[in-house]
Amino acid sequence: MPLLEFTARHARTIGKNYTLGDFDGLSLWVTKAGGKLWLFRYYWEGRQQRMSFGAYPDVSLKHARERRDEARELLAENINPCAHRKQARQEAEAEVKWGNFRSALGSTIY
Repeated sequence: MPLLEFTARHARTIGKNYTLGDFDGLSLWVTKAGGKLWLFRYYWEGRQQRMSFGAYPDVSLKHARERRDEARELLAENINPCAHRKQARQEAEAEVKWGNFRSALGSTIY
């Protein structure tokens, strides 16, 4: 049975960590401290992997499902979604650093 926004909002701690499953690998992990985290479980090269989509309520159920669908599309193209996200972050950081270097270099050369 698919998870409802109401269920995610009202999930309470019970003294231990537990998960509330949605479907297609998406679940809400509720910690004993009260945190709620969206997790996507998938298999890559025969091993189960997990990927976090962020904390609830910062990431809504609808947004978590959209991210899950994007990850599934990458898996269909034989791309590891976790490695793809890591590479995209590294490229973005490099672009920021390179952009800062270029602007600093441009302002010091006359």
